[in-house]
Parts: sequence; C-alpha cells; structure tokens
Amino acid sequence: MGAVVVTGVVVVGFAIKEALEAYELKWADPEDARPAPETKPTPRESSPEKTPKPEPKGPDFPPLGPIETSERERRPECKPIPVKHLGGNNLHNKCADGVPNNTFSGWDALVNGKNFDALQLATRTLWEVKTDDFDKHSRRSRRFFIDMQVLEIERERKLAEECGYDFIVGVRSAAHKAALLERNLTLKVVVMNWC
Repeated sequence: MGAVVVTGVVVVGFAIKEALEAYELKWADPEDARPAPETKPTPRESSPEKTPKPEPKGPDFPPLGPIETSERERRPECKPIPVKHLGGNNLHNKCADGVPNNTFSGWDALVNGKNFDALQLATRTLWEVKTDDFDKHSRRSRRFFIDMQVLEIERERKLAEECGYDFIVGVRSAAHKAALLERNLTLKVVVMNWC
C-alpha cells in the first residue's frame, strides 16, 4: 500500500512539474528568449587507470506499469469484502471483533465464498472463532464435537489457503485447543484471552 502511495505522489509531482514547464513555454515572449551560449565539447582521453562507470538507466522510483501479482491475488473471490456478522451471537461477535489488528472489526470478511470471523490484512491471516462452552460437555460429546468441528475447520483453512491467506482458529479454553490439536496437529489454534 505504501509503495502505491509513494509511486502515486511521484507520478503526480512529475505531472505537475511537466504542466508548469509547458505553461511557461506557452506564454514565454519569443523576443525575451536568448540563445543559450554554445560550448565546444572537450575531447575525452581514456585513462587506463580509470574504469568507466555505468550510466544510470532511469529514475529511482518504481515503474509505472502494472505490478505483477500472483494468480490467486487476481481472482476476485480472493479480495476480502467486509460483510455483516452472521447469526447475531453477541459473545461470538465480541470475540471476533477483539482479534488483535482485526482489519474489519465489527464485520466478517467475505473471502472465497466464506464469511470469516476476522481478518488481519497486514499478515494476510483469516480467523474462525469458536465460542462453544467446550469444557461443559461430556467426554463423549467433546469427541463427537471435535470430529465435526475439525472437518469444518479443514474446509475453511483450504478456502483461506487457496487465496494465499494464513488461517487461525480462536477458542475460549486450553482444553478446546488441546482437543483440536490432538485431532490435527497442523492447525493453528489460539486461546482468545480477550473474550
């Protein structure tokens, strides 16, 4: 984003400078114009002690042409869009909005057809928040619950990764985190101490 802003400022500055010079030339009085004094070039002698320095190739700012992006970044479904929270669960929304550096706090992030609970755009990370009272369930219920949840989490992670995003699951207890990691060690799970 910063490179785009800097490039835009340089381009605008250059365009203004060119416009001012063109304006001055348009209104300049031809009688006031004096020919520039001509000088004769001095012959260059090549010195064996000095090596020629390369000439600069162009300006120090980035090119104005299109910037190369990966295929997944060009896909419109990969561009995050803020959308209303689904469901209306106040605790769930509070936890999602409390994700540190949430770009769309107060909103979900629609990416690849899925409403994710939070987006950290600076690190390209999508979050899914699980606010279930995991610790209150029986062992048998927990096992079934985790089996169902992991299937859904793996599907959500795949959608995020298809668009080049990292994926994190937020839970409310260490027991819930441990159960998810016991089922799938490749998940990134964070205990949300803010909710």
